[in-house]
Amino acid sequence: MNPTSPPVAAQRSSSDTWQHRAGLARRYTAVRERSRALAEPLSPEDCQAQSMPDASPVKWHLAHVTWFFETFVLERFEPGFKPFDPAFRVLFNSYYQGVGERFSRPQRGLLTRPDLATVWQWREQVDARMARLIEHTGHADALRLIELGLHHEQQHQELLLTDVKHLLSINPLRPAYSRHWPLVPVTADAPRWIEQPGGLVEVGHTGDGFAFDNEMPRHRQWLEPHALMNRLVTHGDWWDFVQDGGYTEPRWWLAAGWDWVCAQNLRAPLYWTLPADANALPSVFTLHGEVALDPHTPVVHISHFEADAFARWASATHREWAGARLPTEVEWEAAAAPLPVQGNLQENEALHPLPARAAGDGLLQMYGDVWEWTSSSYAAYPGYQPAEGAVGEYNGKFMINQYVLRGGSCATPAPHLRASYRNFFPTDARWQFSGLRLARAS
Repeated sequence: MNPTSPPVAAQRSSSDTWQHRAGLARRYTAVRERSRALAEPLSPEDCQAQSMPDASPVKWHLAHVTWFFETFVLERFEPGFKPFDPAFRVLFNSYYQGVGERFSRPQRGLLTRPDLATVWQWREQVDARMARLIEHTGHADALRLIELGLHHEQQHQELLLTDVKHLLSINPLRPAYSRHWPLVPVTADAPRWIEQPGGLVEVGHTGDGFAFDNEMPRHRQWLEPHALMNRLVTHGDWWDFVQDGGYTEPRWWLAAGWDWVCAQNLRAPLYWTLPADANALPSVFTLHGEVALDPHTPVVHISHFEADAFARWASATHREWAGARLPTEVEWEAAAAPLPVQGNLQENEALHPLPARAAGDGLLQMYGDVWEWTSSSYAAYPGYQPAEGAVGEYNGKFMINQYVLRGGSCATPAPHLRASYRNFFPTDARWQFSGLRLARAS
């Protein structure tokens, strides 16, 4: 289902409606328990801190997703609704202006009250009320909003991991979120180009299952013949770029990107520590602590500026990569649509990109590992209509000054992902698990 689809409850038999509610109840329990499990390795102090304005404390994530269910579902559909605490309506509203006031995003880490224990109590109370509502409601709008809320929470599960990683990276002790290191020595094969025929293709949500409003409507677009690299760009590829002066040569960079590099004094991706010995490899901070860089794993935590600069450098310096560029989001989706949604996703528990393992002659790592930057600006599809009400603020109002990423990452829950999923971030964002795949014209 999706938040803008017409009501469907009237078209269901009573048996179908019961089965739908039962399935929704199971998914609700599973998603909420997964959030608790992700927070389990963390102390109350870990859950309180905020490392930068773009990140949020774990406690805030846990509270905000609960706020969503209380505000958009229980307040509207629960008989005799009464909020757990009326003050939470303001404290844990993110950007929904239609709901009312919001607390300052850069200061979320200053919200020492309510404490974490109270947030857990709130979640437990809301979960009990939601269980009763799901059991008894047949209202199509309620069921759609619950489905939306579950995917919303899965988004915040990914954000919880990325924000915790940034927080822990600031600590000189370089603490680990998890001490299970997932990597085994694997050598990545040399990349190959996989030809794509182009032609008239359909992209966007097919209408089966859940989707966000920004994935619709499904529509046709023309593609010229092109090729996609069979695997993601690796840390080893990127280390060649760094050693070749990639961050010191303005000709590879868009003007705004070069200004950004100079202003930030950047010399490498986020979380890298460059070695004093020119012959040594960098170290990199991960959710498993500080480790030696593995050149065969996909490069991660790069901005759109960096991805674009690498593609220009690769095209100019590697004959086998001549013409390299970032793919468009339509090129990516057309290639990914026939493939199963499987890969190194959150359930794999690696929480770090893994080397490509060759399997035939096709495309590798299309789902999971890292979100793949595209050259496509985040904009509305032809005929796009935002969802009605405050939930319509979910996607549409951010359709400016952002670029689209595709494919999910090692922190993305697998049930949350599909070929039509459109992630988006500003050009300088790199604390997310973002990387790249190269494309070129045929």
